[in-house]
Amino acid sequence: MAKFVSTYEKPLPHIGLPDWYTKQWELRQSADVRRSEVCRLRNASKTARSEGNVRTKWDIYMNDARIADRVLELSRWKDVLEDLLQKLLIEIRLLRDEKANTEKEIESITHPMHVTSECISTRDCRRETELTYDEADIELKKELCTITSIHEALTKRAQAAWEKLKHLEAVKFKLNLDIEDKNETIRIDRENLEMDRAYANISYKPKTVIDKANSITYEVWLDRCHHSKLSVENELNECYRFREATRAMKEHARNDIKAQQDVTDYTLRKRIYQTQKARNEMDWQKLKMQKEMETLKNEISQLESTLMSKADVVKCVETRLENRVHRPGSELCEDQVESGLKNEALQLKQTKEELVKMIEYTKASYNNMESLLACIEKNLEDKQHSLNTDVMCLDMRASLKTGDRSRLPNETDRNIVLTHMEKEIPSES
Repeated sequence: MAKFVSTYEKPLPHIGLPDWYTKQWELRQSADVRRSEVCRLRNASKTARSEGNVRTKWDIYMNDARIADRVLELSRWKDVLEDLLQKLLIEIRLLRDEKANTEKEIESITHPMHVTSECISTRDCRRETELTYDEADIELKKELCTITSIHEALTKRAQAAWEKLKHLEAVKFKLNLDIEDKNETIRIDRENLEMDRAYANISYKPKTVIDKANSITYEVWLDRCHHSKLSVENELNECYRFREATRAMKEHARNDIKAQQDVTDYTLRKRIYQTQKARNEMDWQKLKMQKEMETLKNEISQLESTLMSKADVVKCVETRLENRVHRPGSELCEDQVESGLKNEALQLKQTKEELVKMIEYTKASYNNMESLLACIEKNLEDKQHSLNTDVMCLDMRASLKTGDRSRLPNETDRNIVLTHMEKEIPSES
């Protein structure tokens, strides 16, 4: 009797042996491909890691070098701007001193202006006969115009210096702001230069892209630095030229005022000399007139005495003629005695009339001389008043002379200095 064996199989389709070999071959091929890919991947990863490390190292090195170069460049520009700032501060101080000196010069000009105005007012008090437009009056008014114009010019110069100072202060503020910005940038870059991967205060920063709307290119930044440097240098040069022009202006003003003062003093001394000469002439005329009037007065007295002495003679002649009228009869004739007495009476009458006319004419002359003498005395007083006025003006102007131009104790010493006669005069033993 046959025996049966029971077997159990999965309810799945079975594959054939060729398929199994094929499956093995495919798996082997897939494994080989995967291993090759993994090997290439490992090599590529190693290369990427190496290249990344090298690139990172070189990027860090180059960026550190760039930051160091940038810090050096910023430091150089900062040093340049700080040097310009120091020069600007010195220039501001010098300009401020120049402005103060100009204001002192304006104040010092005020005194000569008042003195000149007072001299003009004083000379305007001269009396009518001496109130002339002479050289001294012209030079005093010219001096007043010169001082006034210089005062106005210096005032405008001081105002311009004030405006220049304000402008320099604005330039200094901008320069300080630029230096502070560069100091802050240098601080940030130096802090970045000190950073490394082991730095404590590093973290992820999600917003690291610079907003290009608020940034500028390096070329624009460099142009701004050059422009700032050139603008400050131009301001320094302009300020230097302004100070030198102001100093030269003050020197010219002093020289012009001194020259005009010397011319005015010369014309005053010349006018004093002319007035004194005219006064002496009038004084001499007064003395001559008084002497002539005294002589004329004596002549009038003699004429009156002569006229009075003729009265008795006329009485005598007329009495003789009256007595001869009473001659009797035929004795009443016109003889030589009659003719002589009549001629004598006629001559005495003519002489008396001539003496009366001469006395009247002489008295009229005396009165005219007396009036002329009064005019001479009045003119003499006017000239003395004018002389005193000019001398007073010259004395008032003595306060304008300072230093080497100060007045000497007397005019002799002054003339010795003016004519350089010091070596010609023997020294006192």
